Amino acid sequence: MAERVISTANLSAIENNLSTIHNNIDAMNGMISTVDGNVQVVYQELAELAKEFHEYVQLANKQHQVEIAETRLVKIRQEIEKKFGHYGEIRRTVTGVLQADDLELIRKETIESATEELMLSAPGYWLAPCLVAISAWISDKQDLAKRAVREAIRRDDEKTSLLFALICRRADRKAASLKWTQRYFANQNEEELDRETIIIIDAFASGLLGMDSEGLISRQLMDWLESISDKDGFEEQLIMQWSDAIKLHTPDEIRSDYPYLKKYSSTWLKLENVLKGANLHEVIFDYFQGIFNKETSKRKLVEQLDDILFTLVSDFDEEEIPFREDERLNELIIDRGGDEAAAKRGMNVEKTIFATKKDFSQLLTDVAMKPENSGASASTQKFAIALSKEWIMNAYNDVIAENRAKVPTKVQCVVNKFVFTSTDGSGEEKILSEYDEFVVSEREKKLADLVLPNIREYGLQIGALVGGIGLLMMITGNPLVGILAVIAGIWVASSSFNEKKRMVKLRAQVITEYEQQITTGKEIIRAILAEIVDFRQEFELTDAKGNEVIEYLEQISPDQYVQKLSGSIRRVKVKE
Repeated sequence: MAERVISTANLSAIENNLSTIHNNIDAMNGMISTVDGNVQVVYQELAELAKEFHEYVQLANKQHQVEIAETRLVKIRQEIEKKFGHYGEIRRTVTGVLQADDLELIRKETIESATEELMLSAPGYWLAPCLVAISAWISDKQDLAKRAVREAIRRDDEKTSLLFALICRRADRKAASLKWTQRYFANQNEEELDRETIIIIDAFASGLLGMDSEGLISRQLMDWLESISDKDGFEEQLIMQWSDAIKLHTPDEIRSDYPYLKKYSSTWLKLENVLKGANLHEVIFDYFQGIFNKETSKRKLVEQLDDILFTLVSDFDEEEIPFREDERLNELIIDRGGDEAAAKRGMNVEKTIFATKKDFSQLLTDVAMKPENSGASASTQKFAIALSKEWIMNAYNDVIAENRAKVPTKVQCVVNKFVFTSTDGSGEEKILSEYDEFVVSEREKKLADLVLPNIREYGLQIGALVGGIGLLMMITGNPLVGILAVIAGIWVASSSFNEKKRMVKLRAQVITEYEQQITTGKEIIRAILAEIVDFRQEFELTDAKGNEVIEYLEQISPDQYVQKLSGSIRRVKVKE
């Protein structure tokens, strides 16, 4: 029986079946890898879905904020109309009266009738008695005009004085205009100046409001500067104030491109920021130069004074400002698509628009650096910069020093997990050599992990031994165990052979990959070092332009822009 079994045993078929089993196992491994890949795809899609959902929620929240802002805006405007609607009517009437007097289109009786009714509707509003005074002047009723003026001064001396100074200038009554201007300045506090003050000073300096033969107004201006200069901490505060204003002009983007530093350097953000800081010099130089290259004429300033006159007439009163701030905030929320944080940031930038009072130094800063908020003309900017140039230079030197202090001494980069630093892009050979050693070391670590266990390494020998024992057992009378041993030996030998073949292939792939890393990594490192050299050179050249700004400011003489002020002007210098 045993001989029949042995004779009919088909060892070749058994080996083929074992090979088939091995192939099926490989196929199963492939299927498992496919499933794993599909799972990764699912994870990625879930992540994208979560991102889209988050964006949807944010969009919905912003839309909700827009709806809330629109509702608030309607309520705020209704409240403004309810509380201050009659103010608006008086403003429109004053504007109409001024224009009608120019054109002589309306009968004096009509003006008188309209003004008397409006006077009764606004018992506390300063512009109402001004309207009566203007109407009385037009009608040549001096007693009524004087009484109305006294009442207007009682309600708001500063605005009344400014209004009549501008009206008298418009009527070419310069002596009267100068007296009203003197009264206006006499009522000012250098720490709480009205927004229109700087332009009135500019007009006075140009002689449009009359000549100050006694130098009263010019001395007043210098007294303001000396008074605030004597306060503790003024210099530090003012320099910080100018520094902040200068930094607002820092460009958001740099023209240069450093793709390798941007991708491989952990220091890139610092490098980018200091380069933006260096590019500020060109921006500021062009800014100042643009201001002083602008042609100014008295005709334009006259137009601006008329604008101030009509703005003063139509501008919001102090008690309206909180409502207007709230109105503007909700407008910004709507404009920015419901982004409340962005709206508040924008509101902070515009905050000076709603500041009803400022000190003289802040007024000069706003005029010079934020003319769009203060409504300043180029001539006013020139005046403010010339008067403040010593403080501007000190602040600008601080900005330059601060930016230079932030320049990284060393630039750190990471290429294929290899970390290196460079100061100026030199030492290329040493860095490349260290990179070579690092990659070789990483490769050897990887190859050390790609070694078969001893049982796999000697699998062919073990399989042959087990198979030989099986054959021997079949011959010696234990065929069943012998057949199993032969099968086991064949499986061990076949599996070991395939595993060894696979391992050889993997090691070859690793060697190829790391050789490629060495080649491409060295190219990247060379490009990074070249960009570091370019960056240092560009920063040095760009940063040097800061000296041009200082030299340009040094050449500005205040006398060029305050010629109409008295020769007794005392220069105010920042204390050393």
